[in-house]
Order: sequence, then structure tokens, then C-alpha cells
Amino acid sequence: MLGFLGFIALVQGAFGLVHVFTGWHGGLVQRIGFLDGYEIYASIALIVLACALFVLSDKQKTE
Repeated sequence: MLGFLGFIALVQGAFGLVHVFTGWHGGLVQRIGFLDGYEIYASIALIVLACALFVLSDKQKTE
């Protein structure tokens, strides 16, 4: 479950960065109104969250 959530966060963060730098529409970050002007930070935060979720998922598998 944590791996799946990490994957979703990674994809949304990547789509957010792609949208900021290329203008290609995809993902949910740009559609959230209170994040206007902070899309890059929110996308980076989602990618960091995805990495943390992947680590937790791997740690849970070993235990």
C-alpha cells in the first residue's frame, strides 16, 4: 500500500514539474487553487514524500 501511494505521489510530483517547465497539462498540482505560485515547491515536496514512502515500504517488507 505504501509503495502504491509513493508511486502516485511520484507521478503527481513529476507531472507538476513537467507542467511548470513545459506547459503540458497533467497532474493535480496545478489544479489546486491555493498552490498558485507554489507549484514547483509542491511538486518537489510530493517527490520527497514519494521517496519517504518508498523507504518506509521497503523497511516494512524487511520486518
